[in-house]
Amino acid sequence: MKVNVQAVNFNADGKLIDFIQNRLDKLEIFYDKVIDSDVYLKVENTSSKENKIVEIKMRVPKDNFLIKKQCKSFEEAVDVACNSLERKLKKRKEKLRLMA
Repeated sequence: MKVNVQAVNFNADGKLIDFIQNRLDKLEIFYDKVIDSDVYLKVENTSSKENKIVEIKMRVPKDNFLIKKQCKSFEEAVDVACNSLERKLKKRKEKLRLMA
């Protein structure tokens, strides 16, 4: 799957980008028709420790999924967002199977 990672106002290191790519690749197990994904990484300037924001926009045929999560680390936020996407993809696949 093609994954575009964009870090807003900072440079993401290679480990983080590899982690995101690997985590999103695992989602193809649940729904194999994913076209591509855009991942936006942002750091919010607040006193809160949960200031890392991850937005994942995933394109599938005839639909888009947008998940936004805010956590203490980017890895945690990506993990939580991927869990949400996993549920959405399973639901979509089930819906398509019922319509067929």
